[in-house]
Amino acid sequence: MTDIAEDAGDKARVLAACYGHGLDRPVVYTQGVALTARLELSSLVQYYHNTVDEVSRIVAPYVAEPDDVFGESDGTANYAGVNWASELRGVDGATELLLATAGRFTVRRSDGMAAPLDPDYRVEDMFFASTVLRRASEVSGDIGYLDVANGFLLDCAARVLRPSGLYWHCLSSPYYWGRGNGFAALGYSEALRGGETEQRDELVGNHVRHLRGLAQHQDAESGMWRQVIDEPTTYTETSATCMIGISIASGISAGWLERAEWEPIVGAAWRGVSSGIGPNGEVTRVCVGTGPLGSIEEYRSRDSVTGFDDRGGAMALWFAVEMIRLHR
Repeated sequence: MTDIAEDAGDKARVLAACYGHGLDRPVVYTQGVALTARLELSSLVQYYHNTVDEVSRIVAPYVAEPDDVFGESDGTANYAGVNWASELRGVDGATELLLATAGRFTVRRSDGMAAPLDPDYRVEDMFFASTVLRRASEVSGDIGYLDVANGFLLDCAARVLRPSGLYWHCLSSPYYWGRGNGFAALGYSEALRGGETEQRDELVGNHVRHLRGLAQHQDAESGMWRQVIDEPTTYTETSATCMIGISIASGISAGWLERAEWEPIVGAAWRGVSSGIGPNGEVTRVCVGTGPLGSIEEYRSRDSVTGFDDRGGAMALWFAVEMIRLHR
């Protein structure tokens, strides 16, 4: 076992003790990701106890009434909070909930876009849609779900992926927000874990182009990415680094990224994130919830959380799981 794998295992145990033990209403992706990561960790290593029964108890109220999980005001960030359902196929109601949630993305508006997606092409939706639709395709065998995700990813690349290889937050906020670029990378990573589609080569090309653009802005000292990707005076930001790191690690494991090129990059990112994980699951410098902002200065000055944080802790746990998988 490599030093990185051992460290990732140690940090995964710390984080798994703190995150992924509840699912509040309204359901939101931050807690959903932590539940998914705990389930993946328990299936990946023998030293972490089987969590299926525990997680099944946590989600029991939701799988029992899949039509009542979401309200009218809920959106894609809430829908992504059920991505754990693909890991619980043997639990009554889990697959039904996942497919019912994915079905929301198959309803089209008059402009042809999936009804829940923002016509401003917000990069958050790249992950929120992909994580639900890819998993729905996986459990159902219906490639149509994946086609919806892939189509949106390609539309986003045509509109908000810039020649630099970085993504704007959205059309109305043409700024390179750190976690926004993490959402974009993770959206591609999730979709590419699905089955073969006609768009696959184009998706891989866009994904690698983005990751290479990001690699140009990785902080040499910390290994992390920043709150504004191309602004070296902004703070190094944990959630963006984790999401980009997950995407790189999973790409190496799956074979669409060359290990020799990308392993040093993701190793540096892991060391940066790991150094900020405290003994009780604390994480450092996680940008607070952020919708599209009106100026670059608002992104530069956006506040961050250091301490217990579902957003950063969940992604750090998922990153640790992917680093364990990479170094098995």
